[in-house]
Amino acid sequence: MHKVITLPSDSWSQTSSQILETAAGIVAERFVRGDAFCNPNATRDFLRFKLHQHQREVFAVMMLDNQHRLIEFNEMFFGTIDAASVYPREVVKAVLLCNAAAVILAHNHPSGCAEPSAADRLITERLVSALSTIDVPVLDHIVVGDTCVSFAERGWL
Repeated sequence: MHKVITLPSDSWSQTSSQILETAAGIVAERFVRGDAFCNPNATRDFLRFKLHQHQREVFAVMMLDNQHRLIEFNEMFFGTIDAASVYPREVVKAVLLCNAAAVILAHNHPSGCAEPSAADRLITERLVSALSTIDVPVLDHIVVGDTCVSFAERGWL
């Protein structure tokens, strides 16, 4: 039997963020222990839990080992309500620092509309190019809104 807990409304926003962070931790823990981030639904769930609650754009990189297990989830760049500056040089440095063999890029759209912009596609191309110089493939770029959009599923990678 499950017990329902009612929280005061002023604590809801803090509590909902904590719940989402805990859920992301549970998903990540499962995959860190041996399962690979090869399942698109699990990857989307993880990223939704991590990024959907942000009020501004956050660009993150999932650093993966050669079996596509999560080494590190790195929220690298923080922007405004509709943009975030992303620097390929900094992404390459972070990838080298944790010795990642592959990456999944992700960012949120606080508006809720997950449709990638032309700028999203351009920065993805720049990151793919920069990371290819160190032989690190970009497996996907996922935009998180009310739904998630995968560049790989659209054939853009």
